[in-house]
Order: sequence, then structure tokens, then C-alpha cells
Amino acid sequence: MHVVLWDTRKSDVSKDFAGGFGVGQHPGHGGWRGWIIRRFFTRDRRPVSLLFAYLAAIFRGLGHTVEYVEDRMPVGADLIVFCPALVTLALERKAIAEARTRFPKARIIVTGSAASAMPEAFGDLEVTIVRGEAEQLYWKLDEVLSRPAAAVHLGIIEDLDRLPMPDWSPFRPRTFCIGYDFWQFPTALIQASRGCTFKCRYCPYILADNSMRFRDPAAVGDEIREGIRRWGFRSFKFRDPLFGLSPARAYQLAELIGRLPRKIQFSVETRIELMPAEMLRALKRVGLTSITIGMETPDESRLRRYGRSAPSEDRQREFIEVCRKLDIRTAAGFMIGFPDDTEQSIREVGRYAKRLNPTFANFNMVTPYPGTEFFAENSRRIAETDYSRYSPYTPVFKYDNLTPRELTRLNGRCFNTFYFRWEYLRENAHLLWPALRRFGWGGRSNGAVGSDAAHPAVPRPLSGLEMLKRKGLRADTPHRPRMVSK
Repeated sequence: MHVVLWDTRKSDVSKDFAGGFGVGQHPGHGGWRGWIIRRFFTRDRRPVSLLFAYLAAIFRGLGHTVEYVEDRMPVGADLIVFCPALVTLALERKAIAEARTRFPKARIIVTGSAASAMPEAFGDLEVTIVRGEAEQLYWKLDEVLSRPAAAVHLGIIEDLDRLPMPDWSPFRPRTFCIGYDFWQFPTALIQASRGCTFKCRYCPYILADNSMRFRDPAAVGDEIREGIRRWGFRSFKFRDPLFGLSPARAYQLAELIGRLPRKIQFSVETRIELMPAEMLRALKRVGLTSITIGMETPDESRLRRYGRSAPSEDRQREFIEVCRKLDIRTAAGFMIGFPDDTEQSIREVGRYAKRLNPTFANFNMVTPYPGTEFFAENSRRIAETDYSRYSPYTPVFKYDNLTPRELTRLNGRCFNTFYFRWEYLRENAHLLWPALRRFGWGGRSNGAVGSDAAHPAVPRPLSGLEMLKRKGLRADTPHRPRMVSK
């Protein structure tokens, strides 16, 4: 069987973000300064969805041929798989209809977060909608294909270590790069865990699984090693929303990364309470270059209203400063455009971002993702029904105090006033341009940052070599007691 993975890069979409709903890129609000910021965010060729890399490995492992196409119809196909983002929903519906006309005998599968949350959006297209984790097709493909076109719920994969390694070969992987995280390429996506245990009502990550599943760190290390060997990957972006939730696994993975034949760069996404200074140092020593964190808003009462708990501003500032001294970039997400926001509350988010001064700040308009509690609670306030506009930079609500045009202006202002400051360059230039460190501009990359009240050190499991050293023994000689001269 010939399987086609159909994809698009229109609307500047990155499908692996926002819990698989995908996001667009900063559209450049705010004149020439906004254009410069947009150019920075859109200069990369980001990796395709990690799901597609898994599906390529799965279909090939089952003996089928796999072809990847972008924004065109294939020459022939027996099975076509679509994984639409919200912002590409209309475009991919059109492509599905064209594929149905061109290949009337081919089966069409639609999967991903958007298909799982809103299967009714594809009900008129005679397709099979795979809800849940589509990697289950490794075991259930024949069962799914034996059914007539309908929605099939496959659930989640309990044991992630049963999955094959992702296969990046159909996707031109040597062109992948994510410049705000790394300066060595190509870049791959990878996961050490799935799920999220928190209860933020606006967050799409908890839709598939509100618990945690972990991979064996040894399997993750093997995947990195294979990525280096087969495709020459030099950087890896972990797509876990809560990297470090299991400290023992994080330290074990750090030790395994340190044993790789080549030094790599990697980035993680997490919450600051999961990253004490000791863990930051351990990860930095083996290649951590960037951390993505959600700072959201300084309005703690608003965060509590939507089920989000946040550390104090002092703790957030200390965390960013520790990362800066360790030469670790911080990519912080801030939220504006709640239905009851005012110009003053949005300006305060901008001031809050400047006080924290992370390496990168992203000012996202609140997006009501279908299936979340936030979407249900605010359904009457939603003014925009065109999902192609469900981007973090497009207003979609009926706002109490602002017009969509005013909110768009304020969004551009947040970006422009954050990045075009001397204080921003003074504190972050050595992170933006690592070559400046050679001239003494920057933090202390040797990891010499001590614990503090905000970042108490977490005991790290000792490796076998460290246990020998603690006992006064060496690993390269017979184990004789260490002699002490008189």
C-alpha cells in the first residue's frame, strides 16, 4: 500500500505547538519594528509534526511505502493521511475534497488534535477520523481500515516505549532549524513524556491526557544517538510540556546525553518550579540552550480563575536571572486578550515582561481551543467562527472594553516596546549572539550558580562513577583503598 502524508506550510503554521492544534507566526503588527520581529520568527524551516515522523516509521514498519507532500496532490495513493491545524482547517478541507475526487478508491484518514476535538468539521467529506493518539495505528491499522468511513477513537498509548523510533527521512530533515532555541542545526523534535497533570482550563495539552506517561530515558538517549547518526541532527527540541516533572528521569537522561559521541544542543518546555538550579546546571553541562516557560500575566486572581497557579514575580525574575548567568535562553509566553482585558491591563503585561526581561517574549492573544473548558465557558463571547483566524495573534472574542483593532494595536505595541530597548540588548545580547561570550560579554557558562530560596537544590541521583569516587575508588584501576601519606 502506498501511503501519502499530506501537509501544508501555509499560514506560517507550526503544527506541533498548542497541544497539536498548531500556531501561526507573528504577523508583524506595529510598522517596521514589527516587520523585523516577524522576519526573525519566520526565518526558520521548522520540523514537521512529530506525529508524522512516527507515522512514517509505523507505516514503513508495516511494509508500506510512504511519501510526504506539501501543498500539492500526489501522483497516486492508496491511503492519504491529513493532520490539520486549526489555522489550516479550511485549506485542508479543500485538499481533502480534491483528493477524494482524484483518488476515489483511496482511503483518507484525518487525525490530530483538531480532528479529535471537532470531528463534526469533517463529517461531510467521507473520511475516517482517528481520534486519540494516531500512533495506535501501529497495532490497529487493519481494524481501522476495515470499518466504513466514520470516527474511530483509539485512546492513548500507555507504554510509550512500544513505539518505533520516528523516521525523519521523508521530510528533508537536514533543512530543519529553530533559531530562537539553537545555533547548531539541523534540529529534531523529540519527547521524553506525554500528558500534563495541571488543570489550566484554557490549555489544550490536557485534552488528550490529564495524566503523565514517561519514556525510559535510555530509549530517549538511543533515539538521540540514532538521530545524530542517520540525519546528522545537532539540536533537539523536547516537546514535553512538563520536562523535569520526574527529577530522577531528568538527571538520568542528562547523564546519557553526556555520554553521546557528539555534543548536542537541546531545549525543553516546563514550569519554573520543576527546574531548580541544580537541575539547570546538570542539563546545561550536557547541552541545554533554551527553556520555554509560561509567565502568562501578573494578574494572579485571573490565573486562579482559570485554574492556573503561578510562582511570584520575584521567583520568576530570579529563575530568569539564574538561566541568564548559565547562558541558557528563556522563551517566555505572556497572555493578553482575555474577554475582560483593558488597555491598562495589557500595558501592565508589557511592563511585567520588561521587568522579567527573558531572552524572548511572545505575547499571545488568548485563543479558545475547541474542547477546552475555556472554550465552553466563553462560547457566547466568541465572535470569530473562521478557524483560520484562530492564531495567537488574531482577536476572536467580543471584548468588554476593547475593539479587535485596538487589541491588535496593543499586541504589536507589546512586541515592539519589549524588543527595542537598550536594557533588553544589554542583558540578552550574549544569548542572542553567542560569539560575544568570547569577548567577555555574558554569563558564567561554567554553571557556577548557587542555590537560592527560589531554587533549592534537589538531590541528584549519583552515577556509578560518582559513587566510586565518593568511596575513594577509581574506575580504571583495581579497587585498592586510597593511601594517605603521613
